Amino acid sequence: MRNSISFRLEQYTIKRKEEVLIVQVETPTGQEDTVLIYNGFSGSLTRPTTYDPDIPVIEQNATIISIDRVASPYDPVKPQYIQTGLTLSEMEQFLVEAKV
Repeated sequence: MRNSISFRLEQYTIKRKEEVLIVQVETPTGQEDTVLIYNGFSGSLTRPTTYDPDIPVIEQNATIISIDRVASPYDPVKPQYIQTGLTLSEMEQFLVEAKV
């Protein structure tokens, strides 16, 4: 779990509290989901999220479609995007810089 992408993205937001991540994913069952990650916590914006923080919101076999970096505090009416449409490989650079 500690090496899962979900865990690493959560750890990134702990180290970068000035950022919120909006992650577009496709679940293993083919459903699209939007996950908001901030300060180490993930929540789905399109489906119920479990209360257990040990159960990752982004499933291990999910496909990450894109990642948006947004300035915190997040305002859903007027979000301040830092970068949009990052691929997982592009986001990897930021994860390495944050040492997660």
